[in-house]
Amino acid sequence: QVQLVESGGGLVQAGGSLRLSCAASRSIFSIRAMAWYRQAPGKERELVASITSGGSTNVADSVKGRFTISRDNAKNTMYLQMNNLKPEDTAVYYCNANYWGFEYWGQGTQVTVSS
Repeated sequence: QVQLVESGGGLVQAGGSLRLSCAASRSIFSIRAMAWYRQAPGKERELVASITSGGSTNVADSVKGRFTISRDNAKNTMYLQMNNLKPEDTAVYYCNANYWGFEYWGQGTQVTVSS
């Protein structure tokens, strides 16, 4: 099993930056893929960015050029650097890990971007 804990959310003005962290309860070296999802009120959860154990990344078109996903295997932590935030980025952000075919989720962290 893997426990995931997100942190780093908050309230920021449009154009500002935040860095989200996802701390895992075990070594992430063997976790095949990790990802960030978000869910805005009244909308479905959507994939924001993903990263494989080999470091390959994928970022949604809506955040490309503004968000960067990374992972630090030594710290068992995944990050999401969010720059030039927009009001439409407001959502609860969730950390996800695929470990031996099972999906694990964090509790989420709220990001609110004011205009």
